[in-house]
This record gives sequence, structure tokens and C-alpha cells, in this order.
Amino acid sequence: MVSPVTVVKSEGPKLVPFFKATCVYFVLWLPTSSPSWFSALIKCLPIFCLWVFLLAHGISFLGAHSSARKILAGLIFSSLGDAFLIWQEQGYFSHGLLMFAITHILYSSAFGMKPLNLSVGLIIASASALCYTLLYPYLSGPFTYLVAVYIALIGFMGWRAIAGVQLANDLWTWTKLSACLGAVLFMVSDLTIAVNKFCFPVPHSRAIIMATYYAAQMLIALSAVECQDADVARKRA
Repeated sequence: MVSPVTVVKSEGPKLVPFFKATCVYFVLWLPTSSPSWFSALIKCLPIFCLWVFLLAHGISFLGAHSSARKILAGLIFSSLGDAFLIWQEQGYFSHGLLMFAITHILYSSAFGMKPLNLSVGLIIASASALCYTLLYPYLSGPFTYLVAVYIALIGFMGWRAIAGVQLANDLWTWTKLSACLGAVLFMVSDLTIAVNKFCFPVPHSRAIIMATYYAAQMLIALSAVECQDADVARKRA
């Protein structure tokens, strides 16, 4: 397993633009009441930096690892979703929902189906069903089924990410743990969005949503680079 020190030395410098872009977003804190292409750019900029982070590992790396390509594609669809959600009050919320639904399908495929870990799947399914049950009275029109499908997709993504972490058997890597934490934070972010939009105002909702979202995307992007870091560790050994 690659040591955390190797990870920091290898990946830390490539993530500096992401951290700077995230700071720009929170410092500017542009009002959501006045959507514009500039506010869309500022919101999407950290995700663009994660594109660059993966591309910085080389086209040959992406060509050799389908999971990295799928995560890159997921980040691209996430950017589209972010842009649509800037104009959610103008009727583009469902468009953003669709983009993120595609993102979760891509991430699920990247995480794979092994190990299956059905017990984790049952726990996630139960939690997802509970969330939908709590949201259902507040949903109307097409959101009644759109939210159900979305919860199923993000729940499936969470299952595949969490299932890869086998702490009891010591069969885990830092990247699998990264994917797991990223998926959990993504679910927290989206649950906060749902409660804030459909149920009742959540205090400091925007800060909670964006902080957990950016952290989730960074951790998921990090989960794509295990193979290259393993090569780096072998060369230094």
C-alpha cells in the first residue's frame, strides 16, 4: 500500500490550483439571487482544476485506466450540473439533476462491482429509502419520481465506494478510503440540497453544501490515481 507521505508528495502540488480556486469561490461568495456566467465560472472553477489534476497524470495514464477516464467524465458532467444549478430558480434544477445522475452512474462504474459487500448495500438501501420517505410529503409533480431515481443512483454510487473499503481484512488502500469518504460527503451535500429546497431552510446551507461537495469531488478524483502512485512508490523503493 502506498504511504500517505508518498501521496502528499506526489499529489499535493497538483491539487494546489484546486485549493486556490475553492478559496476564490468562498472569498467572492457571489449571491445566488443574481445568476450569471461569471458566477457559473467561479462555481465550476474548482472542478475544472480537478480535470487538470487528472490530465496532469498524462494521457497514457488515462488511456490505460478506465476508472480514471470514467471519473474524469464524471467531473465533466458535474461541471455541467453545477452550471445548470446556477439557474435552478429559472427552471434548470432538473437539468442539473440529470447531469449529476449521469455523474453517479460514471462514478459507480469506476468503483466497480467487486467486492460486492451486500451488507453495506442493504444499509445504504435502507438509509436511501428512509431519506426518500422523509422527503416524499414535500415532493410534487415530476420531482416525486425524479428524486426517487436520483436517490437510488447516488445510493448505489455510495454503496460501490464504501464496499471497496475492507478495513477488517486489511484489504484497503488510501484511494479506496478516499473514494469512500468522497461518496459519503457527496451524499451529505445532496441531502442538504434536497432538505433545503423541498423541506425547510437549512442554516448555512450553501456553505455546508459547497464545502462537502468540493471535498467530495477532490477525494473521488484522488481515488483515480492509485495505480500511478503505486508505480512512484516502487521506483523510490
